[in-house]
Amino acid sequence: MAGEPYLIDSNVLIRWVQPGDPGFPAADTALDRLMIANADLCYTSQNLAEFWNALTRPADRNGYGLSPIEANRCAVSIEARLRLLPDLPAVHTEWRRLLVDYRVSGVQVHDARLVAAMRVHGVRRILTFNARDFARFDAIEAVHPQQMA
Repeated sequence: MAGEPYLIDSNVLIRWVQPGDPGFPAADTALDRLMIANADLCYTSQNLAEFWNALTRPADRNGYGLSPIEANRCAVSIEARLRLLPDLPAVHTEWRRLLVDYRVSGVQVHDARLVAAMRVHGVRRILTFNARDFARFDAIEAVHPQQMA
């Protein structure tokens, strides 16, 4: 039986497949520890979209400059190792509620959508390099990869 579920944020997934990234050691160590603990590692379609965007965006525009074929190889690896939390109508309903209840605006709408998926699927923890982005949401614990060291 799988252990505690964790949503793995896009910023962790990106670094996990890029050994040359300065954040790779922390991401790799944290994910190794979660796997050893038999945690249920999860992702959403939104995570994979953000992952693909960053990997295929040119390096001079804060990306990694990978081709779609290279990005696909990385995505297939993620999909094989993590469990997809499907987009359900309930995720949309929860997301809309969170936007209003927490007065979310701007780019924070994307984080609220991840929180909505977590709530609908019963996931309480997210592994992320941006823990502060999730601090406002009740019943969600944001864990920075360095906390796993």
